[in-house]
Amino acid sequence: MPFFLTTALLASTLLNSCNSTPAEQSTTDFSTTQADQGKKGKKGKKGKKSKGEDVELNKVGDLEEVRESSGLALADTPGTFYTFSDAGNPPIVYKVSETGKLLGTLRLSATNHDWESISRDNQGYYYLADAGNNSNDREDLAILRFRPKTPNQVDKINFSYADQTEFPPKKGDRNFDVEASLWHQNQLYLFTKDRANSSTSKVYTLPDQPGTHKAKLLTKLSIPGQVTDANLSPNGRRLVLMGKEEMFVLEGSSLADALKATPRQISLKGAGQTEGVVFTNDNTIYISTEQGDLYKYEF
Repeated sequence: MPFFLTTALLASTLLNSCNSTPAEQSTTDFSTTQADQGKKGKKGKKGKKSKGEDVELNKVGDLEEVRESSGLALADTPGTFYTFSDAGNPPIVYKVSETGKLLGTLRLSATNHDWESISRDNQGYYYLADAGNNSNDREDLAILRFRPKTPNQVDKINFSYADQTEFPPKKGDRNFDVEASLWHQNQLYLFTKDRANSSTSKVYTLPDQPGTHKAKLLTKLSIPGQVTDANLSPNGRRLVLMGKEEMFVLEGSSLADALKATPRQISLKGAGQTEGVVFTNDNTIYISTEQGDLYKYEF
C-alpha cells in the first residue's frame, strides 16, 4: 500500500479514537443500565443514588424513650404519632411528636406477647396487632382494639389463619408471621412476613369487631423480602409495605386495585431496621426504626 494511504488511514483511526473515549462509552452504558433499573423504582437515603432514582429520605428525629419501635400510627392530635416497643417490653403505647419527642404514654390492660403493628379507623379506635409469630406456632393471636382515652378498656379480636393446620408448619411453609396490618372500610388487612422463602406476602382480612374469627386469605403478593409494616394513603390509592431497609409501593385507583399492582421496590439502605410507617398526607410518610430513628419521605 502506498505510504501516503497508510498515513491517512492511521490518522483517521486516531481521530475516531479521540472522538469516542472510553469514559464516554462507560457513561452511555451506565445511563442505559440506570434507566433499566429505574423501572424497578429503587431508591436510597438522602444524597445517594440507588439504582435509577434520586430520593429524599430525611431524618427528622430520634425516639429516645422508645425501645425497638415496631409500628407507627397517627395519634389523636395533629402532628403526633403513637408507637410502641417490640416483644418482651411493657404494654405501653407512646405518644411522640414529629421529631420523636416523648409526649405521653398509654398503658394498656393487655400483654405485649409480640406487638408488631398499629392502625386506626375513622371512629377513634386503634388496632394493635399482637400477631408476631416468628416460629409460626402461636395459637393466641389477637388484634387489640382500644381508644386512647380509655386504655384500660381493651377489646380483643382473636383470630387464626383459615389455611394453617400445623403449629408450626414445615419450615418451607412458614408464612404465618404478621408484622404489618392496616384498617380500611371496616376490615383489617394483615400482611405476612415470609420467613420461609422471603418471596411472598400473603394478605388476609378480618372484621374489625371483637370476637373470635378466621383470617381469610385474600391474595398473595410477590415481595422479594420480608414485610415489617403497612400503611395506606388517605385517598386509598397508594399502599406502602416496609421491609428491612427497603419499602414496596403499590398503586391503583383503590386498595383493591393496588393489591393487583406490581410492587415498586425502593431501597432504604443505611436507614436501619425499618419497622413502622404511616402516611400524614397522600404524598408524605414517616418511618420509624428499631434503632430509634424517625424519617420523613416525600413521594
